[in-house]
Amino acid sequence: MYPKMIFIMTNLGLYLAKKSINKAEVARRTGISKSRLSQLSGNDSTKLRADELYLIALAIDEDPGDLLKEVCKDLKLTKQE
Repeated sequence: MYPKMIFIMTNLGLYLAKKSINKAEVARRTGISKSRLSQLSGNDSTKLRADELYLIALAIDEDPGDLLKEVCKDLKLTKQE
């Protein structure tokens, strides 16, 4: 028996999958490599740069601010006492 592989997607990866976005087309339109898009979609330790987010938003006809809100929806400010 093979162990089950668990693939955890980042918020960007989930967003692209939910919208059925073709990453190869995004790569072609943005100049971001397919391997970089795969890292951004599936590896939480890979940091998405602002310029990459902006280009991806343009390539998929989304508002960059809306995409930023979706990608960063889990971020919260720490409580100050």
